[in-house]
Amino acid sequence: MKVDVSQIEIAAVGADLLAVGLCEGEDLPADLASARGAADAKGGFKKLATIHPESPSRVLVVGLGKRAELDPERTRIAAALAAKEAGRLDATSIAWALPESGRDDALAGGLVTGTILGAYRFDRFKSRDEEGPAPAALESLTLLAPEGVAAAAEAARVCAEAQNRARDLQSLPSNVATPTHLAERAGEIAAAHDSLTVEVLDREQIAAKGMGGLVAVSQGGPEDPRLIVLRYSGGGSGETLGLVGKGVTFDTGGISLKSAPGMQEMKMDMSGAAAVLEAVGAIAELGLALELIAVVPSTENMPSGTAIKPGDIITQYNGKTVEINNTDAEGRLILADALAYAAELGAERIVDIATLTGAVMMALGSTYAGLVSNDDELAAAVEQVGRETGELVWRLPLHPEYKAMTKGAVADLTNSAAKRKAGTIYAGSFLEEFVGETPWAHVDIAGTSWDVGRPYTGNDASGFGVRLLTALARELAG
Repeated sequence: MKVDVSQIEIAAVGADLLAVGLCEGEDLPADLASARGAADAKGGFKKLATIHPESPSRVLVVGLGKRAELDPERTRIAAALAAKEAGRLDATSIAWALPESGRDDALAGGLVTGTILGAYRFDRFKSRDEEGPAPAALESLTLLAPEGVAAAAEAARVCAEAQNRARDLQSLPSNVATPTHLAERAGEIAAAHDSLTVEVLDREQIAAKGMGGLVAVSQGGPEDPRLIVLRYSGGGSGETLGLVGKGVTFDTGGISLKSAPGMQEMKMDMSGAAAVLEAVGAIAELGLALELIAVVPSTENMPSGTAIKPGDIITQYNGKTVEINNTDAEGRLILADALAYAAELGAERIVDIATLTGAVMMALGSTYAGLVSNDDELAAAVEQVGRETGELVWRLPLHPEYKAMTKGAVADLTNSAAKRKAGTIYAGSFLEEFVGETPWAHVDIAGTSWDVGRPYTGNDASGFGVRLLTALARELAG
């Protein structure tokens, strides 16, 4: 979407739709207060009213609620509501008057993000009557705002567009979005930026390196696994950041088969991979000053005569052995190899992101992602950028009693404890075994990767994590 910042007057706006925000107890701007329908405009949060001044001919008033509560999240929601209204009106261009505040950059970024995410739709596989017109798409956004917000608006555009690309990857069916497809997408991202390089390992190379988790999970299906490594060289004087994303392109549960209802959603078990890939693209486009290594292990998890079985024992990349007591606890097996590999490649801080446990949905719903970390400073940084982006995380504790649950009976570790306790923390405790002394944070997005229900993400793929990881990289750059 094209995004511009302009200082023109409201009356001179040429967009198909102008949106203005209204806080509770406040009045519309003088040039709109006498417009037809102005009496219907309310400042209650998410209230919408269309008014008709002489110029422009159509203005959408969006309620922002109490001024004391006006923040970037409210502007994201308001902008998404306006974008959806623009779609209903077949508008291809929208303008937004930046609400007055002391946080121009943050609110401008919220308007850009909400507009781009709110206008998203995934209709690649829908047929259309050749005689009928294609649905109108929102193509441009003009911010009526000071020139100084242009950089913040552009950064928000880059991140929101990257998030929508992650949503595309999530939404693709698993017969399209295979591990090979993810590797090809990584190649496209790398080809677009001189600061990026990509390396992709196939099944034989993965096995030769001793990545027993990725080999084991992939052996039940015909699709070859891929280990994708993207390296970004942006300079800077800080520590090298490592990003790891779970890329299970379809998860049946393996021999420990999932129940049929809802299994179609398991095409989104690669949401962590989508977030990492597209965040790396955004980081490169923004030219952030840091060094970064991204590792994406990708495979299907299928049941067959060659699939890994409960009770089998594997050896992970760092040499630790694992009893497989549940083949549906596969994500931690492939992440274990990838985490150890990222540390070996030189990552000095690591964040992994994964649709890892159903338990996190029971604990936090779709409002917060779960956060488990061995480092207070890194955890605090992730929490802070979560608050800024609206991609919220909630830290869960590590404790020796949780760690004890991961110990195996006849191997070093087990991927699933006999007692179903603290499932999200258990998974995090398992992953901690593969990062050594490296500061590390694990983000469980099983509840936030789709069906979040916010106006700017809707009830399908959310692309959660792209803006979180990009903001973290910006925070660590320097």
